[in-house]
Amino acid sequence: MNRNVLYMAIAALVVVGAVLGYQLYRERQAANGVEISVGKDGISIETK
Repeated sequence: MNRNVLYMAIAALVVVGAVLGYQLYRERQAANGVEISVGKDGISIETK
């Protein structure tokens, strides 16, 4: 029973690491492009 708990804890850490790595990857990939906003002050174009 003790080993099963240890294996579950290690598996949970691996899953958390994979999720955090994927979020970091997506954040860095989304940083490129052009943002166009239309508001009450007119049109705004920004490059990222």
